[in-house]
Amino acid sequence: MEARLEALTSEYQKIQKDLSNAIESRQRLDSQLQENEVVQKEFKLLKDDANIYKLIGPVLVKQDKVEATTNVDKRLEYIKSEIQRVEKQLTDLNEKSEKKKLEVIELQKAYQDQIQKTSASS
Repeated sequence: MEARLEALTSEYQKIQKDLSNAIESRQRLDSQLQENEVVQKEFKLLKDDANIYKLIGPVLVKQDKVEATTNVDKRLEYIKSEIQRVEKQLTDLNEKSEKKKLEVIELQKAYQDQIQKTSASS
């Protein structure tokens, strides 16, 4: 029973680590979403003939407004789809975590009861 409890605890800790990683991923995506939404708003304020430069490595490369706007729109779509994917992952991990937590608690209780019974009969 003790080995089973250790295994369950280990599984629970792994789920918690995965959950933490998913939360970090979600936060990163939120940050990227906000940055790209700001860029999108700025592009809407620009005139059609405005100069737009994109940083590629150490070089600024000129881009036309239509291409730059399209790139940002596609990036926003991608980020939003990734957010949905991570949200589903978070929901699944939260459910798994709660189930595993309950399993651990039940097994701990059974283990405690077993210890008390053996010490009471001694």
